[in-house]
Amino acid sequence: MSRKKRTSQMLEKAELRSAGLKAVDPTLDFGDTRSMANLTTQIEQLRTKIDAYNTALAIIDSSKTEIATLEKNLGDLADQMLIGVAFKYGKNSPEYEMAGGIRKSERIRRSTASRLKAGAEELSASSAGVQAV
Repeated sequence: MSRKKRTSQMLEKAELRSAGLKAVDPTLDFGDTRSMANLTTQIEQLRTKIDAYNTALAIIDSSKTEIATLEKNLGDLADQMLIGVAFKYGKNSPEYEMAGGIRKSERIRRSTASRLKAGAEELSASSAGVQAV
């Protein structure tokens, strides 16, 4: 998701005001930095800064997308390497475990009957707890 680009209502307002003031007098100057030249300069500075900010956001968004792609590619490669070790040495080998896999002999699989029995015991224990209260 890309970040929202920044706009400035103050910039738009100042541009409209500048256009109106230029219609009155293009060289309007009230002294002490209150002049059309200074107003135009500050409008350009703000516009330049907002453009730079929006460009930086676009670069960040692009980098974020590239990072996500690189992470996905790296994860896929790591998985493929583990699968390669499993293919070459077997899933029950110490090499597979050293590569980050879990050996087949270390996986504990409960049978369906024992899972059903454990579930029934938990239900009866929770029912007894409710009745005791």
